[in-house]
Amino acid sequence: MTILEPIPEAARKPHAFTHHGVTIEDPYAWLRDPAYPTVDDPEILAYLGAENDYFDAFMQPLQPLIDELFKELKDRQPAEDESVPYRKNGFLYQWRYHKDAQYRTWYRAPIDSPADWHVLLDERELAKGHDYFSLGALAVSPDASKLAYSIDTDGSERYLLHVVDINSRASLTPPIADTLGSPTWNSSSTAMLYVMVNQQWQPLQIYRRELDASNASAQDPLIFEETDTSCRVSLDTSQSEEYEFINSGGHTSNEVFLLPRHDLSQTPKLIAAKQDNLEYYVDHGNGEFVIRSNLRQSNFDIYRTTEGRPEPEHWRLWVSGDEQHYLTGYLVIADYLLVEERIDGLDQIRVVPLVGDSHYVEFPEAAYSAGIGTNAEFETQSLRLSYSSMVTPQTVYEYDLTTRHLTALKVQQIPSGYLPADFVTTRLMAKARDGASVPVSLVHHRDTPLTGSAPLYLYGYGAYGYAIPPSFSASRISLLERGFIFAIAHIRGGDDLGYDWYTQGKLSLRTNTFNDFVDVAKYLIAQNYARPGNIAIAGGSAGGELMGAVVNQAPELWGAVAAHVPFVDVLNTMLDETLPLTPPEWEEWGNPMTDAQAFAYIRSYSPYDQLQSGIYPPMMVTAGLNDPRVTYWEPAKYVARLRALKTDNNPLLLKTNMGAGHGGQSGRFEALKELAEEYAFFITVLDGE
Repeated sequence: MTILEPIPEAARKPHAFTHHGVTIEDPYAWLRDPAYPTVDDPEILAYLGAENDYFDAFMQPLQPLIDELFKELKDRQPAEDESVPYRKNGFLYQWRYHKDAQYRTWYRAPIDSPADWHVLLDERELAKGHDYFSLGALAVSPDASKLAYSIDTDGSERYLLHVVDINSRASLTPPIADTLGSPTWNSSSTAMLYVMVNQQWQPLQIYRRELDASNASAQDPLIFEETDTSCRVSLDTSQSEEYEFINSGGHTSNEVFLLPRHDLSQTPKLIAAKQDNLEYYVDHGNGEFVIRSNLRQSNFDIYRTTEGRPEPEHWRLWVSGDEQHYLTGYLVIADYLLVEERIDGLDQIRVVPLVGDSHYVEFPEAAYSAGIGTNAEFETQSLRLSYSSMVTPQTVYEYDLTTRHLTALKVQQIPSGYLPADFVTTRLMAKARDGASVPVSLVHHRDTPLTGSAPLYLYGYGAYGYAIPPSFSASRISLLERGFIFAIAHIRGGDDLGYDWYTQGKLSLRTNTFNDFVDVAKYLIAQNYARPGNIAIAGGSAGGELMGAVVNQAPELWGAVAAHVPFVDVLNTMLDETLPLTPPEWEEWGNPMTDAQAFAYIRSYSPYDQLQSGIYPPMMVTAGLNDPRVTYWEPAKYVARLRALKTDNNPLLLKTNMGAGHGGQSGRFEALKELAEEYAFFITVLDGE
């Protein structure tokens, strides 16, 4: 492949620091603008601009293929689309994509006049004039007369919160800047709670806004503040709509405070104080509190207790988890508890009536992804579920809790055509180097040869206990029809096989995640699903860290790599407590500031720190200038150092979205353009063109 000139080159500037007696040289530290989150340093912007120009120059000859792929991806999306309406407080609610619209329009209609739809909020209008747009919150008041919504127009995830009268569209209060998450209403629709983020993008404070005009100039009272910067706070309304819950915690421990929804001026009541490695999540219904917790064992149980006695000593075990049954979520409605479980890695929905025996919902396939969908009403005898598999498009089901019958309300449409019978899905178990069996989900076209000659796209994440579901992707078809095999490595660090699967890939066991991914690739090679050098790999954020680590460990295996907003400068980030996610992340990675062993261990795998002179596969790296999660300088520093160390002529690209954040471009079609670029990169470099 022809290498473009000139290749961007970042200046090396002396910078070093010493920690735990170890001196670290970091000649690209200058790429962090000291004014961040403002980024206006001319030299930094010039370097990022040069990399973007280089990216564009590389992609220019690929443009016909990118255009072809983009058309395919777009043609698989309905030009017009709409959600299944749901009922709430006397109205039906629904979003719609109008023809070729990038953003949704939200509607509602009275339940007694279901054809009388009116616009609730039009994202298309709000997005006008902005290169980036994201709707954060959409919360209708209990009396259905007011709407709270929040927007982000630069990808920084600092949302501007508005409250309007739905009928007149008049603002009911001045906008509130720097909010995060969805606000929650009191029962009389006269006040709401909201979460503020500080300068470091840490959500630590909750305020109350009264909508009474006489209080318009008053400062909103602070009703809760978390002083531990390793925690994050959030708000939830109980399914019964009788309580508000304030959750404060990190990845492995938390505490919950409750407020009666009829009086948000009360002092929040603590249910159970934070304890190391104790998690609990609270809901309310049928006159009692329902709690999911790992108090007794790691795969969680569900407890119940009376309203007057929410403390743990009064919790009564209701539904037990165990080594095979991992309780991942739940929903309380009138007469039922619905439990999301994972049994030996497979999603299940258990129906537990208040009176009578429990049962599981029966789904039509042996391997799939399923979960509880939008169920806004407390009084209901039906359950909304989401379902798909590697070959079955996304389906919204309604499950009759009495007859136990599933009815498909909506099946994802593929306008350009799709035949599930043309594709084959398989679930394998790969043996890792330490003996662990790692699940692998695969899908391929039925005509694709399984001889090792087909290109393989291997995806992974492996962090925060987040499982990658074996679900459907319409976009993936473009690769499958070009002869690719697509695989998901369900590696440790996710909770695919239970909570312990997560803990086996974090802290001092973090390298299990990287080893699992490499071992899955080697297993697939041995089983003739791939060959070395013909494997494309991709991951984002913590999955981008995975990409950097496995490239360092086994560069010879990979034919192409996409690392999206990659968390690759792990050591430097975990040593900087001023960054928004650093203190909360110490529970996940360890605290190298105070722990010399954690410092040494993180340094031993941190992709940026472990780069060495040598041959690296073709790589495409992305960043977001306004990203508050993985700051732009991590991928920028990584690419700068890698350019100086690599001894090959393989392409290395960096694309920084200058007006976006962690999720890349907004808009349903703009996002597809970036995916088309990734696919074109993989197809081209694997073909060796």
